[in-house]
Amino acid sequence: MNIRKFGAILAGNILLSARVWALPNPVDEPLPMVGTADHGHTYPGATVPFGMVQLSPDTPIDGWDGCSGYHYSDSNIVGFSHTHLSGTGCGCLGDILLMPTVGELKFDAAQYKSAFSHEREHAKPGDYRVFLDDPKIAVELTATPRCGFHKYTFPATEQANIILDLEHGVGNKAVETSLTIENETTVSGYRDSDGWGGRRIVYFVMQFSKPFKSAVLERDNAKLPGEVRGSKGKSVKAAFHFAATEGEAILVKVAISGTSIEGARKNLQAEIPAWDFDGTRAGAVAQWKNVFDAVDVKSFDPHLRTTFYANLYLSCLAPVLFNDADGTYRGMDHKNHADEKFQNYTTFSLWDTYRAENPLLTLLEPQRVDDMIQSLLAEYRQNGQHSTPIWPLYGNETWCMIGYHSVAVIADAYLKGFRGFDAETAYKAMRDTAMQNRNGLDSYKKRGYVASKPNAEATSRTIEYSFDDWTLARMAEALGLKEDADMFYKRAANYRNLFDGTTGFFRGRKASGAWRSPFITNGLVGDEYTEADAWQYAFGAQQDVPGMIALYGGDEPFIQKLESMFAADSTIQTTIPDISGLIGQYSQGDEQCHHVAYLYDYAGAPYKTQEHIRQVMATWYNDTPGGQCGNADCGQMAAWYVFSALGFYPMNPDSGIYAIGSPVISEATLHLDDEKYHGKTFTVQAENNGPNNIYIQSATLNGQPLYRAWLRHEEIVGGGTLHLVMASKPNMDWGHAAEDRPPATMPADFQYAPLPLPASDKPVVLRLPIRIACGDEDAVGDFVPDPNITLGQVNHRDVAIDIKVPHAAPEAVYQSERFGGDFTHSFPVPAGRHYLVRLHFAEIFDDQAGKRLEDIQINGQPVLRRFDIFSAAGGIDKAVVKDFPHISPNTQGNIEVRVMAAPGAQDQNAKINGIEILEEAGA
Repeated sequence: MNIRKFGAILAGNILLSARVWALPNPVDEPLPMVGTADHGHTYPGATVPFGMVQLSPDTPIDGWDGCSGYHYSDSNIVGFSHTHLSGTGCGCLGDILLMPTVGELKFDAAQYKSAFSHEREHAKPGDYRVFLDDPKIAVELTATPRCGFHKYTFPATEQANIILDLEHGVGNKAVETSLTIENETTVSGYRDSDGWGGRRIVYFVMQFSKPFKSAVLERDNAKLPGEVRGSKGKSVKAAFHFAATEGEAILVKVAISGTSIEGARKNLQAEIPAWDFDGTRAGAVAQWKNVFDAVDVKSFDPHLRTTFYANLYLSCLAPVLFNDADGTYRGMDHKNHADEKFQNYTTFSLWDTYRAENPLLTLLEPQRVDDMIQSLLAEYRQNGQHSTPIWPLYGNETWCMIGYHSVAVIADAYLKGFRGFDAETAYKAMRDTAMQNRNGLDSYKKRGYVASKPNAEATSRTIEYSFDDWTLARMAEALGLKEDADMFYKRAANYRNLFDGTTGFFRGRKASGAWRSPFITNGLVGDEYTEADAWQYAFGAQQDVPGMIALYGGDEPFIQKLESMFAADSTIQTTIPDISGLIGQYSQGDEQCHHVAYLYDYAGAPYKTQEHIRQVMATWYNDTPGGQCGNADCGQMAAWYVFSALGFYPMNPDSGIYAIGSPVISEATLHLDDEKYHGKTFTVQAENNGPNNIYIQSATLNGQPLYRAWLRHEEIVGGGTLHLVMASKPNMDWGHAAEDRPPATMPADFQYAPLPLPASDKPVVLRLPIRIACGDEDAVGDFVPDPNITLGQVNHRDVAIDIKVPHAAPEAVYQSERFGGDFTHSFPVPAGRHYLVRLHFAEIFDDQAGKRLEDIQINGQPVLRRFDIFSAAGGIDKAVVKDFPHISPNTQGNIEVRVMAAPGAQDQNAKINGIEILEEAGA
């Protein structure tokens, strides 16, 4: 089934339901399919809210779009494994794979995989079904928090097989696997793997509903004798043979554990004691119904209602439980911890989720929040790194992404009244994290910014550290620690130290204080900025919007800067796919921009927030498999939509303030938790809402006129009704007055330090002889960086270079390179003279001839065609020097060296290491 057909079928079902019956219950909708296509990286299988088991099909697709183990574009299934990540940009898990087959036994996944079609694939919350075309087997899957339940309905056969593949994984390699056949219905073992974050072990116990007739084991590609009842090795697989009558179902229960085989056995006994597949499935569905019942939604478009619940579903897949039914868990010290008084969680994608996912859980899943904070603090105690978690996964720290956003999550919980953890102990851990010297913090503490150097992502780190420091200041203030609060508020203003008034962007500064050059607004991805360019971090100071508005010159210039972002050319100089969901330079597909459209509220233009929020939702979200415009990122992409669809968003998640946007619902009621929020309800009503009526005309809160474009957290959890009147034309007065804007979040008496001197806006003219180190930012002997180039990217490799060629540059020139598809170095030179242009190359990455081919022009004339650096040098890591004499300046008085990837070249990144322009004798 293609995606368009998927949407058409869904639309027909929903519209029919709307006309004849009540709208369908979300548990009956194909919500898990949303995000499984394109770059969403979600999985369609069966799980329960925040469950440790994600029992889902794995397809053979490799690479970045295979991170979840499944991709909608694939047409084969290799099996059903029990652990998956939802929407990440790194692949991992995929543990304990089962695959039912019929006929001759084959242990190679390429041979036992089966074709399937989306027409016979059905995914609902807690319930996954698919028909395997090759063996003619109907598969049904469901789950409990720590167990997976399989139902395989076979055709009549004497050769029904269930394969257990312990080598299989997603984005990781098995190190040691073990299998023991305990009896004819029970198998146990483990899978020890090494991948993202390091080594981890998943233990399992598996039971069949009927005894198998025989079993065959394979270890490291060699079949073992039939009497062998267990094995251990890098790759252990097993096949269990049954006879099946037509339509006979064989059930398999699988429990997993991070602690031990006995832990898995206890989980199985606790969660699936009987062979009641339908009852277990009904229990999983009931858990999802409880999630959806927390928000009643009505919308003018049934697709929007389904899109809302799909995103609410995706918001509740992570973090996940990581303990046994008795509470025992494997900690970051790789030891088992028992008798803990909290439920342990893992899979915290904190760089993403601190923004909206974790704040959403404080509203809709408050019963889990204290346990999640306890989990983060336990990881701090156990990891021995003086750091609260960055991106913890299965008892490991992956150190993925930047900042220390776990402090923001902890502070947000405390400031919202969660008290299920020791606040002073938590604060000490948070403070300890911020006072370390890793990842540029030493420079940040010393200079007020992370000193820029290639690939250090220094500007992004500075901006994100300053936000996290603001949350520390808020926590210190709440605990009465005034000196600490003052220190961290001062650090929260460090973002200003990288604002260049000349370019109007945050950009890198070197340790000396000098601005890093060249500056490229749509480049430096992964170099100066994390998965972004300068535009995506231009509005990154969530903690101090009034201060940021002042940097841009006040309300109107700030609004114009925002408008420029949405209107800019979407071209970004990068090869990474993360920066997606683009509207101009606004990127919804990565998280840096998620708060940006709400900033208009702070500058007195809420109607612009309303306009762009609806634009983003309409452009990049829907209820099809392609309904996530970028990685779902453990719920953050979805939580943004949930908040935005409701009409408010935690622009600064630790401020307790929600900026009002433009809801796509006609009415929504939040049924808040009985214990935490006394069962209060908060209702949003959008009168006259529709696809064109996107602008708020007026508002009331609990019957009283509301002129401000923001809400307090206490107003939501205290219960009430927000009533909005919508129309097709903006009311530019609503929310415009200074007193109606969200409040400032820096102390009233705060004194900002002076801004750095702006960079010069004049091009630098180099004197002859000109010697350029194309990939360096500092001088290499007589070779200097090109201060004016704004195209291409730089790369470096510390490797010995053979420079035994005439006129070779210093070795370091060849260790760095500028690369890209098409870029030009241009140098003004005196007219009326002739010059020798000398070009320097070395292949330091591609290790074969013919892979990188490039075309070089000087002043528009080809001088090298399909030039192969590797072949010209005679191998990798060898210098090549090419001389071109008697070159005259062009009509603009410049010598221009254009570097282009040759058409059809395998590597479409052309490169150059150095350029010399030398005046010829007698010229």
